[in-house]
Amino acid sequence: MNEAASDLDHCVTLDGYSLTRAQVVEIARRGATIDFDDDALKRVDTAAAYVAEKARSGEVVYGVTTGFGKNSDVILPSAEAAVELQRNLIISHAVCVGDPIPNEAVRAILAIRINTLLQGHSGIRRETLATLADMLNRGVHPIVPEKGSCGASGDLAPLSHIGLVLIGLGEAEFDGEIMNGADAMQRAGITPVELTYKEGLALNNTTAFMTGLGVLALDRLETLAKTADIAAAMALEAIAGRSAAFDARVHALRPHPGQIAVAENIRKLTVGSTLVDIDPDAVPKVGGDWPIEPGQTTPSAGKSKSPQDSYSIRCVPQVHGAIRDTLSHAISVFDRELSSVTDNPILFPDDDAAISAGNFHGMPLAMALASVKNAIAILASISERRLAKLVDAHTSDGLPFFLVDNNDGIQSGFMIVQYSAAAVVNDLVSRAHPASTYSIPTCANFEDHVSMGANEANHVSAMTDDLERVLAMEILGSAQAIDLRQRILAGELWSDGPTNPEALARAEANRQSAPQASPAISKVVARVRDSVDYLRRDRELRHDIHATIELVRGGKLVAVAERHCGPLS
Repeated sequence: MNEAASDLDHCVTLDGYSLTRAQVVEIARRGATIDFDDDALKRVDTAAAYVAEKARSGEVVYGVTTGFGKNSDVILPSAEAAVELQRNLIISHAVCVGDPIPNEAVRAILAIRINTLLQGHSGIRRETLATLADMLNRGVHPIVPEKGSCGASGDLAPLSHIGLVLIGLGEAEFDGEIMNGADAMQRAGITPVELTYKEGLALNNTTAFMTGLGVLALDRLETLAKTADIAAAMALEAIAGRSAAFDARVHALRPHPGQIAVAENIRKLTVGSTLVDIDPDAVPKVGGDWPIEPGQTTPSAGKSKSPQDSYSIRCVPQVHGAIRDTLSHAISVFDRELSSVTDNPILFPDDDAAISAGNFHGMPLAMALASVKNAIAILASISERRLAKLVDAHTSDGLPFFLVDNNDGIQSGFMIVQYSAAAVVNDLVSRAHPASTYSIPTCANFEDHVSMGANEANHVSAMTDDLERVLAMEILGSAQAIDLRQRILAGELWSDGPTNPEALARAEANRQSAPQASPAISKVVARVRDSVDYLRRDRELRHDIHATIELVRGGKLVAVAERHCGPLS
């Protein structure tokens, strides 16, 4: 999230036009409430009166005096039938399957849908909007299964599950308990709504489901992009790599914004490092006579004398930067969508016009999300490659196989951590195929090209979880590798350390004089060590992985790094 939560009011005033992603996150994740701008309510009243007039006059208006979809050529016999149509729309369309989406996603969807309805182009009444706001503000969260939207005409099925609770049906979570919608509304002190002209269609003919899930995933991915830069800087420290690849002069000659930002981040994170750019001859090689006594001549350098590191290190600005540029494009798409009218027909009361068009079609969002899926898989892939580099003594520039002492042949260390990362990356790559390229016609072929944007949004949400896991495994391995590198350079590789005062003092002096990671990366490693001990011998690493995932998921490592190197781009 780019805007600090502390800069937002606890109550967000919606006017239809100015809702930001940061405010959606504040409402969804931190329980901010909403209220309405007075001018927006006047627009709502005007549109509601307009659609009621059209319904009573019998004028042909899609979804008001006609049926829906293929039934749009059926003219309704009366105004009463027009009212019944709206209720039937909600109860017949609420057919999603699968696991429920999280409450935070439901809250995001509600906020986004309420906001755009306030523009006054949809015909919903202010009383209905107020009831939706009461549900959001009092914590009535409809149960919305994850699968069932084709992303055109909008997110019909998932939004209908929200509409069910609005009219006293369906299921909802309230006060930590799942119950039927009528009970949830009663316990919250909210009276269900009886829908009238076009209100059912205004509720469910929208892109709010894919928008809500996308906004929350993009918020997480902004933090994970910074986390990935931290992980890369840790790997650079762990292999005692070369800084030249991050020189600002290089990136000025290929000025992609993301590339420039990532190179700057790596430079910030490694300021003060004495591991980066170390003389290769000063880096011992594990094995044989190692560890050595302080002052002993190194028989062979552990660090390659090549001025170039492998691509997973050297090309971090180009790869991470391209991912950031992809996220930036997606963010711009979603920023526009937050203030877009996405139902049908769209009402223009001042012009006496009700226009049937296709703003409900989710393809702008679907294509943006498809590119984000690609970016997630690539970011996880390069992360796993760095972890693989660290656990392989052939490529780690002097570190032991699997980042553990295995002289006795019974320690696996981080061997299988890399396996798990590889398995997750393979799964991410399998899911990166765009759903939006495969349209399956619906509604008796009346809706003959749909976006599948909701599936893209579900994929991005789940894939973001897996990206967190891969980055956590890399960070866990890098922390071990940095500790190992510094121990090797201080001549104290595997032992628990001396115990007599003179030897303790000598060991501490060696530590202080030995090359060290930068202050920022050292603090990140220390934060990992608060949760996970250095690995001397094999243990249940699953606990270590889960603890590190929590550090990544909560943005804690980003906060630690930024306290010591300043804000990351």
